[in-house]
Amino acid sequence: MLLRDFIDDSLYNPSYGFYSKSTHSPETELEEMEQEDHLQYISRLAKSHGHANYRTIHHLRYTLTELFKPWYGYAIAKYMVSEYKLNLYPHKDLIIYEIVGGNGQLMPHILDYIERYEPSVYKRTQYNMIELSDRIVSPSFIKAKAAPRHECVQVLDKDFFDWDTLVAEQCFFLGMEVINRFAHDVIRYNLSESKPHQGLICVDEKRNYTEIFEPVGKDDVISRYLSLRKKARAKYVHPFTSRSLLWHKIQNYLNPSSSFVSNYVNYTYPEFIPTKLFQFFEILNAYFPGHRLVLTDYASLPNTIDGINAPLVQTVYKGLMVPCSTYLLPPGWYDVLFPTNFELLREMYLMVCRGSKAGNEKRVKAINYDDFLERYGDIEKSKVKKGVPMKLAHQSNVKVFLT
Repeated sequence: MLLRDFIDDSLYNPSYGFYSKSTHSPETELEEMEQEDHLQYISRLAKSHGHANYRTIHHLRYTLTELFKPWYGYAIAKYMVSEYKLNLYPHKDLIIYEIVGGNGQLMPHILDYIERYEPSVYKRTQYNMIELSDRIVSPSFIKAKAAPRHECVQVLDKDFFDWDTLVAEQCFFLGMEVINRFAHDVIRYNLSESKPHQGLICVDEKRNYTEIFEPVGKDDVISRYLSLRKKARAKYVHPFTSRSLLWHKIQNYLNPSSSFVSNYVNYTYPEFIPTKLFQFFEILNAYFPGHRLVLTDYASLPNTIDGINAPLVQTVYKGLMVPCSTYLLPPGWYDVLFPTNFELLREMYLMVCRGSKAGNEKRVKAINYDDFLERYGDIEKSKVKKGVPMKLAHQSNVKVFLT
């Protein structure tokens, strides 16, 4: 299967996925490592034990919503209300859609702010929550835990990527730290013709995972993405822009056993392309034509695997998140996070959703997280556990994308 399908299955498979709602934290102690490396250890446990999923390591990683509650949600709410009052109020309702990758903790903070500080707007607010995958957590759980008193909330029991209903009204569409888990595909270019080849994941009868490459063309999503990207003006790293064809050939000759070459002689090193994000834009364009998009995510990540735009692959071992060097592991035993090239994202968004190239719409922009909070966040009140303002407490690699 294609890499994006393999990652989706590993994260969201209802039986064993890392984020599936049917898996549970292991209660028993797992055996110690033997004469093996960490990847061999994880593979061995996967064949004989239960699943280590996001509930196992939930206390080890925190989202912006959790770190800075309720002030982060307040900042998002203040931005939306200011834009709504400027363009739509009082003639139209404030309609919000949020694509949710967790248990909906952002929503009550947003609605609490609107109810407290903008009561007239609150009366005209509709809040709709769509799951990133209908296999993560049940709508009844979100409704019971996160929205016990806000009657304007509707939890839609549907996978966003199966969406087929037209929303004609103007609305805000939120995606807070979810696009980092949108699956990517991997491509390499052959050195003889410089043509792209797409990666496929294979598994044998012993549950060993390998990767092979075939010419791009059989998958329409990959082909359409690469075709559209050629029109982009934004700078992005490419195997032949970061390194010359001659460099790749020299690496193949001098280092045949390196991680870049290894089993992929006559290919460049891998490039990971955001095909699921591309599909996300296409759905927005087709079914949410009046949307205003608000995305928050990471422009870069530490400890990523080899390759261009490569992900952070990590699993849990003895209570710690441990980075892995590959995604060729048993599905369900690891988390995958991709960084986002926001400059390229902006251009792809404009071409897909606005039918225009970058530079034509100044309102579509990616800004630094700090700059967003400087304008919309209550810096004085927003203290994390040790009293540090949320503007200063988080990483500088976070950006906010607004349309």
